Amino acid sequence: MKRRYHVNQGGLPPQRQRLDTRAVFTPAYAFLPGSTMTDIVTSYLPQWQKTRLWVLARPLSGFAETFSQYMMEVAPGGGSDNPEDAEGVESLLFVTGGQPTLTLAGETHELRPGSYVFIAPDAEWSLHNLQGENAAFHWLRKRYEVVAGVDKPESFVTHDDDVLPLAMPDTGEKWATSWFVGLDDMRHDMHLNIITFQPGGVISFPETHVMEHGIYVLQGKASYKLNQDWIEVEAGDFMWLRAFCPQACYAVGDGPFRYLLYKDVNRHVKLGDYLR
Repeated sequence: MKRRYHVNQGGLPPQRQRLDTRAVFTPAYAFLPGSTMTDIVTSYLPQWQKTRLWVLARPLSGFAETFSQYMMEVAPGGGSDNPEDAEGVESLLFVTGGQPTLTLAGETHELRPGSYVFIAPDAEWSLHNLQGENAAFHWLRKRYEVVAGVDKPESFVTHDDDVLPLAMPDTGEKWATSWFVGLDDMRHDMHLNIITFQPGGVISFPETHVMEHGIYVLQGKASYKLNQDWIEVEAGDFMWLRAFCPQACYAVGDGPFRYLLYKDVNRHVKLGDYLR
């Protein structure tokens, strides 16, 4: 099945354009429509050449605190021999455009849209764009939480097409999840899944739980409930939820509604100093 993955184009809106008022930041969630991801809000990183990025999420005290999410754009000839400068950090990459070349633990991988990469904590890797078009990918970072007696996970490379979406029970196969890591694999303390709704598919209850979320819409459109607000979302939009923010949705349009979903998993809740 051919799938499409939204790639941000940057640029600036014309001066005559009416102000887009969809963006919102609340104590429970943030919503960044694709229209906010313009040239003026890009960032740059040391040791990355011909590369810019949009920071979609970063740890904020009192909000979501476990991860960062970047939307990367690497021009032809760009990339990095030393992408990560922090110790104990694991990464997830999901390619949406172009064909970047990844070297991971001494092995070279030619990536393409839909490629999914888990990079183990402190693994050696590099990434370059050797092609004639921009490479686009999401890069999620988290400091790995070591547990005594549990091995650290190993790096791996796979593809969206190689993972069979599993339908949620009693949904008529209108709601499915692509799991890239097994639910019983306690080595992993974060997941990045792809959720797919067919038109008419719904989350028909206020899903409320301890995980933090980063949600990037890859394809299609839907009406998404965040806390007490219904928001119309489409490909290129990003939602950022703190723990326990109620959420629900229903898919609209004539094609699948698909999104990347980050969540922190499989670890004890951290307790503050006042409980020691």
